[in-house]
Amino acid sequence: MASNTSAVTPQRFSEGFAYSDYMAQINVNKERMDGFYENFKVTSENEASLKELASNPNGPTKMLVLCEDWCGDVVRGLPVLARMAEAAGWGMRVFPRDQHHDIMNEFLKNGEWMSIPTAVFYTSDHRYILHWIERPEVAEREIMDIEEAIRAENPDINDQDYGRERRARTAARAEAWQQATVEEIIDRLQANLST
Repeated sequence: MASNTSAVTPQRFSEGFAYSDYMAQINVNKERMDGFYENFKVTSENEASLKELASNPNGPTKMLVLCEDWCGDVVRGLPVLARMAEAAGWGMRVFPRDQHHDIMNEFLKNGEWMSIPTAVFYTSDHRYILHWIERPEVAEREIMDIEEAIRAENPDINDQDYGRERRARTAARAEAWQQATVEEIIDRLQANLST
């Protein structure tokens, strides 16, 4: 977070969409997100870790998520974040990024990119804990490998075919990246509490 004064006051947090309300008003990718939500389950081990984190006085009890329904990382990630919130008993509020730049500007990736989804964690008394951006680190590495492989296999590929092939290959990794999302966020929250 860039400063000690946040646009996200407790009042502002409460004005975000509940997950179900956000899903009810989206325009694209609803079916895909609903499918990810229905098919993704938090493991019992991870559920126990999430509940333990939430029970800590300095642990997370609230999660704000910035997103847009057209984004592939949101399609894959938002349902996972919702399942995590349910498992942990967190309050979750969703804010469309493009309508809330003042919030997004506090959590830019590498200080410049409005990457989504962005999940921001708060204590019960609304103290900022940490934020997580876009996708797990393993996905970052694998996406670079996928992109390099596509170009190496077909150096003359046009942008449309490249995009199709990239989507197909990343879609094949979705389930693994969803599980990695849960584990990475748990690890980061646990590490934060131990410092």
